[in-house]
Amino acid sequence: MDAPTAIYQISLVASFIAGMVALFAPCCISYLLPSYLANVFKERSRVLFMTLIYSLGIFVVMMPVVLGAKFLSSFFFATHNQTYYLGGVFLILVGILSFLGIKLPMPHFSYDGKQGRADVLSTFILGIFSGITSACCAPVLIGVVTLSSLTPSLLQSLGVGAFYVAGMVAPLYIASLFIHKRNILAQPIFRKHITTLTIFQKEFPIFVSNCIAAAVFIITGILIIILTLTGTLSMSASQDQVRSNINLVALKATEITSQIPGMNILFLVVFVMFIFWMMRLLRKEKNTCCEKEENNIRK
Repeated sequence: MDAPTAIYQISLVASFIAGMVALFAPCCISYLLPSYLANVFKERSRVLFMTLIYSLGIFVVMMPVVLGAKFLSSFFFATHNQTYYLGGVFLILVGILSFLGIKLPMPHFSYDGKQGRADVLSTFILGIFSGITSACCAPVLIGVVTLSSLTPSLLQSLGVGAFYVAGMVAPLYIASLFIHKRNILAQPIFRKHITTLTIFQKEFPIFVSNCIAAAVFIITGILIIILTLTGTLSMSASQDQVRSNINLVALKATEITSQIPGMNILFLVVFVMFIFWMMRLLRKEKNTCCEKEENNIRK
């Protein structure tokens, strides 16, 4: 195996693992995970599909950064506090709209009264916000950007960056698969109707799932703003420690994968198989959702 191939093989696997570790950095998980969980309750009818849309929003922001877009990483790091303030306000706004069951087709707000309709645009925008707040963890990205710069071609660099971001969102897919398989959000308690509010002659039915999503969104938004004001979410104090942890993980992964011939190919095969399996589950979820909508219309 020549040197460039060996470097790429190591970078690919190490980037995925480093991405998973990066998710749990305080600057990333404090916004990304609560917003995802709240969105799951808001979009409980199609958990797998909305997880895909949410992760695509993260990819749009994170991919240029992990591929070495120094301007973006520097900008996100310089505007770290402002990003969190704006993100906190956005979460509070989404929380209020979630309570009323209003979808968020920006820049126009509308309400069609169908609780089961997927809110694709607002979920994608939420993913973009999550990606921006995660990109504020500029030191977290140093390890994978360094690995990416070692790869011999743009295509391989794209692979390294993609697997880093894939590692970040992998825990979200694991959570969505668990929720999907257990059919947790289909429980009657989450569909229980609590009351109906009338605002400007429009009726907004309030369900238990609305209340849970709104509570998580609003509480997280308020906490994000407070923690940013107090400097708790500042990256300056933990910058060296985060960088050290990511580099250590990448180094350990490198030591292990370099001893396994064909690890890169095996990793790609498993990943592709997982994607095809997810596509089947997505189609099944879509069919199930359509059947439920048809049954509701008949009733």
